Amino acid sequence: MARSLGLSAYLTFARRLPATSAPPSSARPEGELLWLHCPSAENARTVARLGQRLAAQRPGLSLLLTTSPGTRRPNGLPESVIWQACPSENPDDVRRFLDHWHPDAGLWLGPYLRPALIDAAVRRSLPLYFVDTGELLLENRLWRLGPDPIRPTLALFKAILVPDGEAMQRLRKLAPDTDRLLESGPLLEECPALPCNETDLEDISQALGGRPTWLAARLHLSELSPVLAAHRAMLRLSHRLLLIVVPANPAEADQFYTACRESGWRVAHWDDGDVPEDKTRVILSGDPRELGLWYRVAPVTFLGSSLVPKQGGQNPLEPAALGSAVLYGPSIRNHLEAYSRLADAGAARIVRDVDSLVSALGQVLAPDITARMAHAGWEIVSEGAEVSDQIITLLQEALDLSEVNA
Repeated sequence: MARSLGLSAYLTFARRLPATSAPPSSARPEGELLWLHCPSAENARTVARLGQRLAAQRPGLSLLLTTSPGTRRPNGLPESVIWQACPSENPDDVRRFLDHWHPDAGLWLGPYLRPALIDAAVRRSLPLYFVDTGELLLENRLWRLGPDPIRPTLALFKAILVPDGEAMQRLRKLAPDTDRLLESGPLLEECPALPCNETDLEDISQALGGRPTWLAARLHLSELSPVLAAHRAMLRLSHRLLLIVVPANPAEADQFYTACRESGWRVAHWDDGDVPEDKTRVILSGDPRELGLWYRVAPVTFLGSSLVPKQGGQNPLEPAALGSAVLYGPSIRNHLEAYSRLADAGAARIVRDVDSLVSALGQVLAPDITARMAHAGWEIVSEGAEVSDQIITLLQEALDLSEVNA
């Protein structure tokens, strides 16, 4: 496979770069390995969730996620995903990386390209797919002179998924083989619907008997007081209203229970087998694995870790995927894009204190508004599924072919 002048010149430049790669983060797992590259931490969870969807359909598939050199492991990555900083463009670093991990297929997110690494991977017959996320750039800013290596680097990918018409026009000027340009859409974060025990759902639904209910999920202990204050205020408007509380840290469940009891609340401790009665005002559930149940039960969810500074919030797509309208505080930097999508669609509302939480609950608990927000949330959760399905199909085919040729 002959290289173009631009790519050859860049590889000559890369050979003069210092070798800087750290040792591999772990041993290579047995079986198939899918390599996911995401330059920044912003899209890491999105790519990891896509990989998890594929792994669920392909038993034995492991996931390796790389980010740019010098970056740390992104927050919120599933424990099952192996993370490794990308090697430098020095050919020795590239060779050590590929010798160790030996991936079977790869998905590369733009906009940054690393031509030396991509060229070496493709020369080992590794099928790579590219998802464009903006104006294409070389990640190594030291390369300023000489022929452009971007065009020949794009030619190395088996397919390029293009998010919109504007990107398609731009890429048609760069990619000579337009058959490899596939119309898709933006790659958006997804969230699978959390499971629940159907018997528990039937039992709790029967025990509630149609009582109005709201959920405060993944709360920090310091958020409990304003949530209980809002609940007390709401009881003046809806005397049968029931609050479900799920701590962010399961180890703090007993502290939550004690705080509720000391404040005079009648609490049913779900983990201890308590069933809510007519006079129960709060259900405490310390096990986060029960959230799939509570999102189904509660038409409105206040997501915690968002009234506390520097906590960064929790994933709002979890409740939205199960038809629960979302309320949230201002500290949501870890999931800003997902909250913005939901808020823009009318599926989520921000609150800043007890008064604004009470005001929002008074409006959102109205059945027509709840239904409208739930429908909007479901559309947001679903809109990225088609793009993910398209990518997963391509990767499945590549892995199948790799298995046949092994």
